[in-house]
Amino acid sequence: MKVRQFAHATRLVQSAAVAALVVSAASLAAQQPAPLKYPATATVPHADDYHGTKVADPFRWLEDDTASAVKKWVGEQNAVTFGFLGKIPYRGALLERLKDLSNYPRISSPSRRKGWVITTKNSGLQNQSVYYLQRGLDGKEEVLIDPNTLTADGTTRVGGFTFDDAGKHLAYTLSRAGSDWQEIHVMDPVTKKDLPDLVRWVKVSGIAWYKNGFFYSRYPTPADTTKALSGVNENHQVFYHTLGTPQSQDQLVFEDAAHPQRFHTVDVTDDQRFLLLTISDRGQGADGNALWVRDLAAGDPGWRKVVTGFAKQFGVIDNDGGALLVQTNAGAPNNRVVRIDPRAPAESNWKTIIPEQKEVLEGIANVGGHLFASYLKDVTSQIVEYAYDGTRVRDVVLPGVGTAGFSGGERGDTDEFFSFSSFTAPPTTYRYDIATGKSTLYRATKLSFDPSQFETRQVFATSKDGTKVPMFIVAKKGLKLDGRNPTLVYGYGGFNISTLPGFSATRIAWLEQGGVYVSVNMRGGGEYGEAWHEAGMKGNKQNVFDDFVAAGEWMIANKYTTKDKLVMQGGSNGGLLVGAIMTQRPDLFKVALPAVGVMDMLRFQKFTIGWNWVADYGSSDNAADFAYLIKYSPLQNLKDGVSYPATLVTTADHDDRVVPAHSFKFAARLQQAHRGANPVLIRIETSSGHGSSSLTKALEVTADQYAFSWFNLGVTPKFSEKPKIIP
Repeated sequence: MKVRQFAHATRLVQSAAVAALVVSAASLAAQQPAPLKYPATATVPHADDYHGTKVADPFRWLEDDTASAVKKWVGEQNAVTFGFLGKIPYRGALLERLKDLSNYPRISSPSRRKGWVITTKNSGLQNQSVYYLQRGLDGKEEVLIDPNTLTADGTTRVGGFTFDDAGKHLAYTLSRAGSDWQEIHVMDPVTKKDLPDLVRWVKVSGIAWYKNGFFYSRYPTPADTTKALSGVNENHQVFYHTLGTPQSQDQLVFEDAAHPQRFHTVDVTDDQRFLLLTISDRGQGADGNALWVRDLAAGDPGWRKVVTGFAKQFGVIDNDGGALLVQTNAGAPNNRVVRIDPRAPAESNWKTIIPEQKEVLEGIANVGGHLFASYLKDVTSQIVEYAYDGTRVRDVVLPGVGTAGFSGGERGDTDEFFSFSSFTAPPTTYRYDIATGKSTLYRATKLSFDPSQFETRQVFATSKDGTKVPMFIVAKKGLKLDGRNPTLVYGYGGFNISTLPGFSATRIAWLEQGGVYVSVNMRGGGEYGEAWHEAGMKGNKQNVFDDFVAAGEWMIANKYTTKDKLVMQGGSNGGLLVGAIMTQRPDLFKVALPAVGVMDMLRFQKFTIGWNWVADYGSSDNAADFAYLIKYSPLQNLKDGVSYPATLVTTADHDDRVVPAHSFKFAARLQQAHRGANPVLIRIETSSGHGSSSLTKALEVTADQYAFSWFNLGVTPKFSEKPKIIP
């Protein structure tokens, strides 16, 4: 079992292409289109009273995603946006370059379970990776499931593969068109045939096998299924499904109708002894979780409450002789591992197995009777191997500075696989021998281009309050610091999520053109533990925006770029970041790319699982929280007559995490308020969700984001160079 950290945010694919050419003023003027005429967006008088303060919301009608008037508005906005993008002369060539860069084989690290091995492969431009299955590492590899065959447009995704304890059944999930809603299916791994079992309306759930079935979490079937993508999700329930029976006969295991905005997820320890129930109450602002267990071997009829509060986080790693190994930040902001006996769960009885370190403990993978602890030191990976009693065995030697992680395995395994990548190194799989600590190359990624011509530098910007904020700068070797380089600054900064060094083939296109890519590790993330997270949440959220501004100003002060060559990008919580910076510092960035952003901070909790974000943001339902939310909420802080950056808002019709109404209302208000020549547009994808639902759609969005950026930066790319083939 592996402790997993669920991520809210979606990191977008980055991109662009081969030797930058700054156009002359005359040629730039020649390529400027006629002034844009935006669709007329109706305003309907409406205001809400927030603790004595009236706040107008004239675009409230755009929240109804099924209304014909909203669909008409979407069509009109897309017509203007795609009309503008279609006139950028190199847009098509850019898309082809992105396809070239992405067209290389990608193979995952092997995942082993119950004698089976699952690997995913993508030949290059397949919309979804194909899942392969084999018996042991030396067995014959066969296609398990090819998601590309499930729909004509390749927008159905597969995930959540879980074997039962005997290895005779395999459960997996399907999600369609980018939605967070999932279906659970069951397959016979020998015949590769699906069984009749089908479980629907699953969200925020694992699949925990036990005996002849599995536990899972779901919501009640929506009363109005036409509102399934925007309606609030409440009353998260736990069920047990017995194989061969219809879902209507599933046994209700747990629900808490008195607290409808809680998550209830379950797991079973690898030895099938303990059923684990994790309860979170983030809708009430709590950032931790309760932990209850049932001793299945002892036939417990009810739950033992191991942890009852919601102040701290607890993730079970494994059962060790009747006690639980648990990763927690209780008494340890950077996390530690403790041993808890469910029969005597008082904190005074806990035994520390792995003490808190100076570096933040990101997660634990357990395999072969050992614990592999992943730490972050200044946003780069370090892995330490421990015995179950906490004895430090050794540091795992990594191939470089970047991001690495073990996937976890079973007690009887003698080796394990880990993947390593960085901004300039594609994912590479290594095989680790647990007895000797030796790593050997198992599988390298073969590219059609040479990433070694680029380099990464880590620097620290000084934020408004003096905090040192780490940031990675990626660019061509020997880049001239003349203040004229097109520079894209990316950030997230929230939900205790760390933005780690990672490889993107499409980002190479931006770098090839002489561009600079910057990844900023603002407060609010998890890069330096819970203290770093808390410094950027709720009433401290302004620190996140100040950190990002400091990064942009550092790039200018150090001659990398200038305001007229600066782009900011972020998605989800990062889209909120971009929206807030637009309203606070519209002068600092030339181009803004807010994607699937949380733009209405007064109403996010009214849709789907938005209430889950109250733990990080606070809620306008609370007077104290409203006082700071209203100060930075992007929608409410757009001002008439301001010249805003050239903006391309992106969202999608099946985003049921951050509903598109956020982007709709923000774009409508932006077009109303903006004065100046910069275009302010919204691009609304179809059959896609919080992240692109297929590779084709991802590449198209990326091409449009970078074409839009280059055009407004006054940069004309050249695509005459052919990819250099690397043997």
